Amino acid sequence: MAIQDGDFVRVEFTGKIKETEEIFDTTSEDIAEEAGIFVDNKQYGPIPIIVGGNHLLPAIDEAILGTEAGESVHVSVTPENGFGQRDSSLIQLIPMKEFKKQGMTPVRGMKISAENGTGKIISVNGGRVKVDFNHELAGKNLEYDVTVVEVIEEDEEKIKSMIELHYSYPNMDLDKTEIKIDGDTVSIKLDEITRFDQKTYMDVTFARFRISKDIWDNMDYEKVQFVDEFEKVVEEAPEEEVEADAEE
Repeated sequence: MAIQDGDFVRVEFTGKIKETEEIFDTTSEDIAEEAGIFVDNKQYGPIPIIVGGNHLLPAIDEAILGTEAGESVHVSVTPENGFGQRDSSLIQLIPMKEFKKQGMTPVRGMKISAENGTGKIISVNGGRVKVDFNHELAGKNLEYDVTVVEVIEEDEEKIKSMIELHYSYPNMDLDKTEIKIDGDTVSIKLDEITRFDQKTYMDVTFARFRISKDIWDNMDYEKVQFVDEFEKVVEEAPEEEVEADAEE
């Protein structure tokens, strides 16, 4: 069956810069290691997306329309259809004192986050630091090799695929995620995160919104609920104390 907009699928892909053939992203662990771009804790393998759901570049979505599970396509992406042309106004000089206020020592190649987004330091000269806020792939012609591994059919598996895409973290067990469907309402109880600092809280909140929006936009459900459950933990007394109590 030909793939259409709104279909839930799993894809494998490898992207490279056309001019240099440098690989910059891939779902294959072996290719990542060979290209020197392997990332610890990144989960490699086919990724779930919704066709037309803005999960990958629109050019890739368009290329897989009409294909079927098991097919592969080669996609050429111009800067206009990729990450845009480079914009000289996004290369900015920032006073060194601004970094000192944050307790940072800027060095060439360092990535920073600011109101303008994520930037890369391209030079440090005296009291000024030049930062490029263009996307690293801006102005590049790109090529992708994409394979549609499978089409996801069942509603519960579709929902799980969006949890995997937006919420997954190392060692997450999707089998511990509980999904209940009642009429037009989906109830989701996610696998527990043990580390829960402020950043994690913000990440989880954003992920829940993305999961909900994908369900609203592409499935016949009106309400998405996330169930939080906290269980009291009772610590067991050390064996020495138990033995002492028994002797008394």
